[in-house]
Amino acid sequence: MPSGGFSVSLIILVLAIVFIVRALKVVPQQHAWVVERLGKFDRVLAPGLNFLIPFVDRVAYKHLLKEVPLDVPSQVCITKDNTQLTVDGVLYFQVTDPMRASYGSSNYIVAITQLAQTTLRSVIGRMELDKTFEEREIINSNVVSALDEAALNWGVKVLRYEIKDLTPPNEILRAMQAQITAEREKRALIAASEGRKQEQINIATGEREASIQRSEGERQAEINRAMGEASAISAVADATARAIERIAASINHPGGIEAVNLQVAEKYVDALGKLAKENNTMIVPANLADVSSLVAAATSVIRQTKQ
Repeated sequence: MPSGGFSVSLIILVLAIVFIVRALKVVPQQHAWVVERLGKFDRVLAPGLNFLIPFVDRVAYKHLLKEVPLDVPSQVCITKDNTQLTVDGVLYFQVTDPMRASYGSSNYIVAITQLAQTTLRSVIGRMELDKTFEEREIINSNVVSALDEAALNWGVKVLRYEIKDLTPPNEILRAMQAQITAEREKRALIAASEGRKQEQINIATGEREASIQRSEGERQAEINRAMGEASAISAVADATARAIERIAASINHPGGIEAVNLQVAEKYVDALGKLAKENNTMIVPANLADVSSLVAAATSVIRQTKQ
């Protein structure tokens, strides 16, 4: 009996432990567990401690409520201009309705992946090859719009879709590379020609400004020389006039005429001496012996001028 009582107690303890384990459920944060009662949807367990009826209630589905990135396999799409293009991307979604996510689709991840691929082929097929590289944002937006509308019945919210890579065939890549190279070479030639043009313009402008500056300088130099010569002539004339005035004043003084006679005679003799030194042939005045008559003639001229 004691051994039989111990066995019953042990069985009761084990059943109690199993009952507690199956009755108490702790749901982590950002998770949602779908409970079925006798095979029928009953409720969604919130994060925290929850109580179930053992052998009647069961957790049928467990969903993660965080944003989930889903890698969409690469596929070959045909563009509007009949060019094959290999495209792959990544899709971001979030479970918003655990009940629909459990019963709306047998596998909502596969459904989203397939719909993303078919939508992407449709969007790429309406665009030319060059546009696919330029309008990635439009492609992403169109895919998200189509997926989000269909995913409502699956309890899933499609947040965004991002194209990871667009890969055209090797022949197209080589042609595109050649086109890019030619475009760069053309821009380089245009830039070089524009540089040479600007250089010629700068040189011509500099030479023109330099010529203007030189002409302005030469004109100013001529003006300055003319003004200098005019000033010199005026100064010489003033000096000569003052000298003549002083000579005239000196003549009026006593002995002035005699001084003039002496200076004229000295000049006459000095001039004859210079002629004798500089020329082999010497022209001699007829009245060379009569210097006094020459002085008297000069003196008479001075007297007439004075009168």
